[in-house]
Amino acid sequence: MSRPDTTSHTILAESAYRDDRHLAARQSLYRWQQPSYDMPGLVLEHLPATHGVVLDVGCGNGKYLTRLRSQRPDLTVIGLDISAGIVANVGPPVVVADAARLPIADHCAVAVLAMHMLYHVEDVHAALEHAARVLAPGGTFIASTNARDDKKELDDLWAAAAADVLGVERGPRRLSLSSRFALDDAPDVLRPYFVDVRVLELPGTITVREPEPVIAHLASYRAWANAAGVPFDATLERARQLLDDMIDRDGAFRISCRGGILLCHTTEQRSAQSPVPG
Repeated sequence: MSRPDTTSHTILAESAYRDDRHLAARQSLYRWQQPSYDMPGLVLEHLPATHGVVLDVGCGNGKYLTRLRSQRPDLTVIGLDISAGIVANVGPPVVVADAARLPIADHCAVAVLAMHMLYHVEDVHAALEHAARVLAPGGTFIASTNARDDKKELDDLWAAAAADVLGVERGPRRLSLSSRFALDDAPDVLRPYFVDVRVLELPGTITVREPEPVIAHLASYRAWANAAGVPFDATLERARQLLDDMIDRDGAFRISCRGGILLCHTTEQRSAQSPVPG
């Protein structure tokens, strides 16, 4: 069952990703991760060595578009996103579109990207069916997401802060975006549509010595405050106090990251009808 608060077109386009502030806050936390990963660089490594069209579905603020266009001028890279606001400053060509209803012709792309976005799509299978449809035979599909236990220390921090605010022994955990398309079971979700499904795991540890990057990350979930189960601002402030105490005591706050990239292909000779998962 999908969570309507994390897949609502209205919330996504008009609040969560109305512009890139919240997305940038989540992206910026990885500046403190070791080892660090050049995600656009990893995508570039796995793109086919041929000219053609690449679709960046859920392109957001254009992090991948910018690098691909710069380093692969042989490719025509098109960004698609459900929010007109977040792509306002992204260079053309960009299209405002739903991943589950791509306005793209069949078999026209050599690659499709879906980077940290499939968990926002209400019907993930429809989005994958469209991705497979628009790919040329032998085309490349690249997605990314996080595992269920990714950043578990943030879950513990939020739950502790929420417990203090609510006056209970254990508060609700933070809203998890990745859980609807988690790295743990993503290969099984992808296999009905693609072949050669491989997982490139990207583990790491974020180490911060001041609370601001963590608080900015948690604050970026404000669009889903009604789903948080607690007074959002009060919980955020309590989390800051707890972070200050932990950093004073331990010298740093460490977050365990378990993300990854999924690398897939369409078959060389695809049938006219997309597979339907059983």
